[in-house]
Amino acid sequence: MITRRSSLKKLGAMGAMGMLAEPAARLRAGDNSSPPLLASGAQARQAIFDRVFKAPLVDTHEHLIDEAERLRGTAHPKVGCDDWAFLMSHYLDSDLLNAGMPPQAMARFSGSGMDPIAKWQLIEPYWPYVRHTGYGQAVAITLRELYGVEELNGTSVRQVQAEYEKTRRPGFYRRILCEKAGIESCQVNCLTGEPFKESSQPVLLMQDLSIVGMFSGPGLQTYARPAGINVQSLADWHRVIDWWFTRYGPFAVAVKSQQAYGRDIDYQRVPAEQAAPVFEQVLNKKSISNEQRKLLEDHLFWKAADGAAAAGLPVKLHTGYYAGRNSMPLDRLLHNPGSAASLCRLAPSTQFVFMHICYPYYEEMIALAKQWANAYIDMCWAWIINPIAAKDFLKKFIVTAPLNKVLTFGGDYIPVEPVLGHALMARRGIALALSELVEEGWLTLADALSSVNPLTHGNARQLFKLAEKSARLEKVPWAMGANPGGR
Repeated sequence: MITRRSSLKKLGAMGAMGMLAEPAARLRAGDNSSPPLLASGAQARQAIFDRVFKAPLVDTHEHLIDEAERLRGTAHPKVGCDDWAFLMSHYLDSDLLNAGMPPQAMARFSGSGMDPIAKWQLIEPYWPYVRHTGYGQAVAITLRELYGVEELNGTSVRQVQAEYEKTRRPGFYRRILCEKAGIESCQVNCLTGEPFKESSQPVLLMQDLSIVGMFSGPGLQTYARPAGINVQSLADWHRVIDWWFTRYGPFAVAVKSQQAYGRDIDYQRVPAEQAAPVFEQVLNKKSISNEQRKLLEDHLFWKAADGAAAAGLPVKLHTGYYAGRNSMPLDRLLHNPGSAASLCRLAPSTQFVFMHICYPYYEEMIALAKQWANAYIDMCWAWIINPIAAKDFLKKFIVTAPLNKVLTFGGDYIPVEPVLGHALMARRGIALALSELVEEGWLTLADALSSVNPLTHGNARQLFKLAEKSARLEKVPWAMGANPGGR
C-alpha cells in the first residue's frame, strides 16, 4: 500500500531536474492554465511548480547592455567576443579560472581573435569541474532551453555557435526575456560609466540611477559635466546631486551603489561643515587620510540616500559575496548585516534593498527584514552563487519575516542569454521552497499557491511602483521613435 509517508519519501528522492522539465515546457508553450488545488504529496508539488512556472517574473537586477548596442558586437566595450564564449564571460569565467584554467587561455577564450569552434578545446579540461556550480548550471540550462543543446562538448559546440548567430538578431532581448523566461521587466544597473542609461527599451530595461560616484571618488566629471555645473565647493556638488534626481528621479526605479566592494556600508551622518574642508582638498587634488575619506563618503552617501528617499526611490546596496576571484575579505563582509541595521535606524523613512542575501551571511539578513520595517532583501544573483543556500534562505524567510519584504529574482548578467537559465533556476528554487514548506507542514497548499504571485512579481511591482513607472517610461523622449524589437 502506498501511504502518504512513503509518497513523501519517494518525492524527496526525486531529481530536481525532473521537477523542472514539465513546468519549463509549459512555460515555453505559453500554457497559462491554472493547476488544480490538490491536497498533498506529488500532486501538491506539481501544482506548486505549475503555478510558479506560469507566473510572471519581475527581474530586479541586471547589468544588461542595451540590445542595439549589443548588436554592435565587439564595438561595445563590454563585449570581448561576439560568439558563444560570451555566455561564459560573466561569472562562469571566475569558476573556470579557479578550477585551474590558465589566465592566458581565458584571455584567448573570451577574446575575439580565435575560431569560435576551437575555443571548446580551451575549456574542455575544466568544464567537468564547473558544470554543476550555479554559474555552470545557468549556462547549461540556457544552452538547452535556447539552443536545444543537451550537452556541451566538442561536437555540439558547432550547434551552439550556429544557434548563437541565429539567435542574436533584432528583437532577441524580448524573445529571451519575455517569451522564454516569462520576465515582464528588468531593472538595469548600467556598467559603462553612465549614471543613468537612456535605454531605447525603457519599459523592458528599466534603469537604476547609480549613486556610487556621487560619494565614492567622487566622480566629479562624470556627474558634473551633464549637469552643466562648475563645481567649486561642496555646495556646488550638492547641486550636482540634486540635478540628477530632478532629471532622472521620475524615470529611475531605484538608486544603486556597489561600494561595499571597497568598504563596509557603515555610513554615519556627517554634517556638511565637517565634510566641506575635505571636499575642498579633493577638489584641489590634495591627498587625504583614510579617516577623512570615510568622513566625506559618509556625508555624501546620505546626501544621495536622502535625495532618493525624497524622490520616492528605494536605495539598493550591494552586500555579501564579491564577483571575480581572489579579492573577497570575508572579515569585512561579516559586518554588512550589522551596518545594514544601522542604516535602517538612521533613515527610518528610506526603503533599503540589501542585495544578494549578503551571502554567505544570509541568516542575519532574515533577522534584519523581520526587525526593520524599511529593510528589504533581494535574492538577485543568489540562485547562481549557491542555489541550495538560496532555496533554504527563502524557506526560512517565508516562516520568519513578512512575505512582502523579499524580492526573489535578478539575473545580474551582462549577456542576456544566461538570464534565461538563471530565471529557470530561480523558479525551480521558489517552487522547491514552497513545496518543502507544504510537505513539512509549515504551509497549507493554499498558503503556498497564494504566496507565488507576491514572490515572483507582486512584491517588486509594489515596492518599485512599476505600474506608475511603466506609464511614465512609455513616453520618455529619448526612446520616441525607437524600434527596440518589442516593448
